[in-house]
Amino acid sequence: MSKGNRIKHTFRLPPDLSRQLADYAGRKRVSQASVVEAAIASFLSPDGSERMEAAFSRRLDRITRQLQKLDYHIEVGNEAFALYLRSWLAATPPPASEASAAARAGVEKRFENFVEALARRIERETHLADDLMRASEPGQEPG
Repeated sequence: MSKGNRIKHTFRLPPDLSRQLADYAGRKRVSQASVVEAAIASFLSPDGSERMEAAFSRRLDRITRQLQKLDYHIEVGNEAFALYLRSWLAATPPPASEASAAARAGVEKRFENFVEALARRIERETHLADDLMRASEPGQEPG
């Protein structure tokens, strides 16, 4: 702030706020008066609320983009699962009413294999959505 003409003001601060002011000024190696002056100028600045609104707007835009990306990935996952389920239902005969214990054990083993394969796929760095994005680019093959 400028060192020109100044008008003296006297005011009182609560002890905690006074300590915070002294600590902050000490850390920044500036006078307490300059900290108070900057704080009052910022508080009374007409564009302060506009800057805050712009910051919130940028954050909301980023969150919106992240949610849209998340929504896309959920849609891809749901569609992939639906395709898999349709294929599985078309290829798997319905169980007989007198299904044996061995048949049930085979079904359980197939389900365990599916869960393990799904876990491996999720742990990989690339996912179906990434493969689809690469495949949609001209001249690219899915990884």
